[in-house]
Amino acid sequence: MPTRQRLVLGVLGAYLAAVSGIAQAQKKAVDPGVRTGAAGAGGPLKGLSAAESAYFEDGRARFAEIETVTGGQNNGLGPRFNADQCLSCHAQPAGGGSSPAANPLIPLSTANGARNIVPWFITPRGPVREARFKRGTNGAPDGEVHAIFVISGRRDAAGCNIDQPTFVPAGNPITGQGGNPNLTFRIPTPMFGAGLIEAIPDSEILANMRANIAVKSQLGIGGRPNAHLSGNVNLSANDGTITRFGWKAQNKSLLIFAAEAYNVEMGVTNQLFPQERDESAGCVLNATPEDTLNFTAASNSGTAVVSDIEAFANFMRMLAPPTPAPETPSTQMGRAIFVRVGCAHCHTPSMTTAPRVASGGGPGPSAALSSQTANLYSDLLIHHMGKGLADGITQGAAGPDEFRTAPLWGVGQRIWFLHDGRTNNLLEAIDDHRSPGSEASQVVERFRKLKPKDQQDLINFLRSL
Repeated sequence: MPTRQRLVLGVLGAYLAAVSGIAQAQKKAVDPGVRTGAAGAGGPLKGLSAAESAYFEDGRARFAEIETVTGGQNNGLGPRFNADQCLSCHAQPAGGGSSPAANPLIPLSTANGARNIVPWFITPRGPVREARFKRGTNGAPDGEVHAIFVISGRRDAAGCNIDQPTFVPAGNPITGQGGNPNLTFRIPTPMFGAGLIEAIPDSEILANMRANIAVKSQLGIGGRPNAHLSGNVNLSANDGTITRFGWKAQNKSLLIFAAEAYNVEMGVTNQLFPQERDESAGCVLNATPEDTLNFTAASNSGTAVVSDIEAFANFMRMLAPPTPAPETPSTQMGRAIFVRVGCAHCHTPSMTTAPRVASGGGPGPSAALSSQTANLYSDLLIHHMGKGLADGITQGAAGPDEFRTAPLWGVGQRIWFLHDGRTNNLLEAIDDHRSPGSEASQVVERFRKLKPKDQQDLINFLRSL
């Protein structure tokens, strides 16, 4: 064969191989990304009474208020803090959601004259993250939040001069992986539908845990509540019942969740967490607790009497779950595949709230919270997620590699996934569920063996939620 002919055939072969490679690549499932269109979230539950609606709106307004250290209308920020308003962390796709696209912590680092340096794991287009240390300076287990900013230098914090924590050496700023081995991160959990989750009785969670137990066992799936249910002391709530809020289901109620976040994330002391986390000289600038019931308000003035933490809890309690996108043939098929491969064994499609749930909105049960179907896609149990996702932190009964099954309602409009926000790709998030010791490994293997179209249908279904 002449040299020229061999050259032409060689080029043609290379071209066909390239086209074939592109075609094969195009057949792979892809995450289409954050669903566009109306948020379908951030509004109140259907069926609220007039009183419940008033308290919801009051809580929503306070959720957006900006905290100052002193001299403002909302005092108490710091001495150490991660954000200056609830909405900083819970904004995507609406108030009460998760980490927004544009990171609000960048401008906050130097607001009002502060001298903070932005840590390596906080990037302009990356997730809001809080930092925890696995061990303290004495080598003992730590696990608590170490706020990334301090009020030193702020014009409303005269006299306070404390050092910002150091988080070096740096790792990958996008994934948050690598770097200081003592560091681990958390991103905000969405609060949509939180009141329905709070209203699910323990008996419902336990019955669901026992359902299909033989099939779950064959797949290596266990799961347990973050509670000691035999009458022993519950390390999180002290009453033996099931805790259900937070990445490790470490918080019992929305009031505890709100109070802890107010203190830990913004540094605002309150009647559940009344002491400053840093009592350095010159840095305790307000009477504590800074957030209290307002005794000076007239008793008939309604919402003006409640504290901020109660208002936050009211807002979250009456916040509606996200509205899913209209079904398509692909998402209908994806829903069936989600069940078939075993995802639904942990991401339980729905549970039912208790028949008589009180909200304070009247003498009887709340119609909006009682006997409601919560399509949360979670069993609210903690599961071993293996070496790949382990964060080295123990909270309550949840150990270093155990996490609550994350509710999936609203996942179609979330940007960042997993407890530390290491990825914005659902396919990567699914794959990261597989590692030595993970209860999800066999289910992930089933997903991997699906045809690309079936994988795509499942991903499309998730993005429709």
